[in-house]
Amino acid sequence: MFLLLLSCKKEQKVIDNKNVSKAEALSDNDISDAYLYLLGRAFVLRQQRLDFEKEGFQWNKIQYRAPGGVNWANPNLDVVYMEAWIAVDENNYVILEIPKIEGRYYTWHMLNGWGETILNINERTFPQKPYGKYALCLKGSNPKIPGDALRVDLPVKTSRVLARLELGKNVQEAVILEKQFKVIESGKPQIRPFYKLAHFTNDKLPGAELFDDASGILNSEPDINKGMENVRAKVKEVEKLVKSGSEARTRVDQIIKQKSLKELAELIKTPGEKQNGWSHPVGIGNYGSNFKTRTVVNLGGIWANNLREAIYFIRTGNDGSAVYTQTFAKNELPQSKVKYFWSVICVDGKEFKVIPNPLKRYLLNNQSPLKFNNDGSLTIIYSPKKPQNLPESNWIPTPEGKKYNLTFRYYGPSQDIIDGSYSPPDLLKQQTSKIN
Repeated sequence: MFLLLLSCKKEQKVIDNKNVSKAEALSDNDISDAYLYLLGRAFVLRQQRLDFEKEGFQWNKIQYRAPGGVNWANPNLDVVYMEAWIAVDENNYVILEIPKIEGRYYTWHMLNGWGETILNINERTFPQKPYGKYALCLKGSNPKIPGDALRVDLPVKTSRVLARLELGKNVQEAVILEKQFKVIESGKPQIRPFYKLAHFTNDKLPGAELFDDASGILNSEPDINKGMENVRAKVKEVEKLVKSGSEARTRVDQIIKQKSLKELAELIKTPGEKQNGWSHPVGIGNYGSNFKTRTVVNLGGIWANNLREAIYFIRTGNDGSAVYTQTFAKNELPQSKVKYFWSVICVDGKEFKVIPNPLKRYLLNNQSPLKFNNDGSLTIIYSPKKPQNLPESNWIPTPEGKKYNLTFRYYGPSQDIIDGSYSPPDLLKQQTSKIN
């Protein structure tokens, strides 16, 4: 018996050594890719913990946000938000009630734990039932649902909601409609406690410690995207490498600092194809195998919707001390490029939050009282102080002495925006002496 046990231990040691050797064979690119993949999930886990522990979220309860909320990354100040974490299981569903909405944009947007859009309910995606009752059910379950509710299957047990309702001209009406969105549980679903990742900041992202329980992070939420098997296998190998000893752990930490974080910084600067100085992320909201873009979006604008709902253009690293102008020709005004609304917002380059200014003006949009040029064109101004000969109504204040980012949103974009043949005009840096 003793010899048998000894033999088993030797065999196990050989297997372990093979696993370590395989992990040690990982290239720098393998380790960096594994990190950038896992980091995308970490951003969602961080937000989930903040939601429940600091924001007071409860499962299957809507958080109705007041208009103008700005305390998160890249806020959309054109809409009023409704937020929730939804849980269903094999026996329990959730009834969603959406009021009848006419003449303004809305969508009930749901995402999984990796930041992937899994559902939009609105008049475009559900023309047969754009409002009323919906039974949100786990795919494959067979609960008895009310006859007046349309069954909608979800691919995962837990999901995040970021519903949007356009403020429009009548903000009070939007607030009344907002409160008519309702969620009702059919019972008490069995909810596994969510994975509590140690908190980190954007200024100090996790290093090798992210892999200390990489398997636990992977197992906390399935990745429904196809083609992720290879990178997920790399994550597990890096976890073994980190746990194999201090030398290997140091190597992983150095690769993260010297390669992964530098690549992430570059992706933030140019998150997609660039035209006229604006980057246009492709595949946003539904990323397929492009997990790096998903991670960047989860960092800078978590809960982004897909391109069928909205298209975003981003311009990073702008000089807050400079005066920029952006002019739209008469036949290409922003409103002519959308079915619903457009906006441009100014945020800082680290936390991606709005930048305080005396006017409390963080964006311009189709509701702004803009003044047009004599030829019918439109000029928007970005500068720390308003140039004397340009209208204040068209001015977005910028942070003097600091860098900032701009995000241009098109909701219900025109075909030339969708197919990539159009992007917003570039900014022109002005000489102050010429415009004062």
